Amino acid sequence: MVHFPALPGSPLYDEKKGLEFIYNSIEKDLINLQKAGVDAVMFGNENDRPYELKVNSATLSTMSYMIGKLSDKINVPFGVNVLWDPISTIALAVSTDAKFVREIFTGTYASDMGIWSPNAGEAMRYRNSLGRKDIQMYYNISAEFAYSLDRRTIADRAESTVFSSIPDAVLVSGQITGQSAKLEEIKEVSKVIPKTPVLANTGVNLDNVEEILKVTDGVIIGSSLKINGDTWKNVDLNRAKKFMTKVRSIRKNA
Repeated sequence: MVHFPALPGSPLYDEKKGLEFIYNSIEKDLINLQKAGVDAVMFGNENDRPYELKVNSATLSTMSYMIGKLSDKINVPFGVNVLWDPISTIALAVSTDAKFVREIFTGTYASDMGIWSPNAGEAMRYRNSLGRKDIQMYYNISAEFAYSLDRRTIADRAESTVFSSIPDAVLVSGQITGQSAKLEEIKEVSKVIPKTPVLANTGVNLDNVEEILKVTDGVIIGSSLKINGDTWKNVDLNRAKKFMTKVRSIRKNA
């Protein structure tokens, strides 16, 4: 993850530091992650708290501008995620030529932001209407900061999502950013959708990655690669290198 600092329009945006601070922060994180040897990066507006279900135009335009400005330094595949807005996420992916997106595309949730009920059909049709059927859509089926109002098990929801909403990958998360998903839930999901990639979406770290990779096709990692494991700090190059060294060892011995 390349986490943007708070963007213009967000309550935590620092007007004194301005746009240059935002750019310098994401540039530093991108370079360090690439030096560590990550497979891909994903840009997200993690610090735009309180989160919105429909973001303002300043959020989208600033992210698009910043990623575009950084484009000649991006050497790995990249994706985007505009929390928590599927349509804006698709729009950002198209404007920046991203390869994949992550969002809550299905389900109904009681959340910190109110009732949350996205529309996967609308998002996918919007993607297609913009001429980017190739953008891979990663569905997070266990929303952070929320409780699913669907009474089915997460495995049942995963199986149904794959049938009805054709995701390119299914993601399983913990309750909030940085908290691990339950290993048993990841196993259950992987078992019922063997033909669809399953990724652990939160809480992956140096200590649990080997166990998690035994039952997933990959992981998305942010907080534990930061300075002192703090979500709101920049990427720690040494932590990122240690993590990727371990991942390469796991792959070699698999």
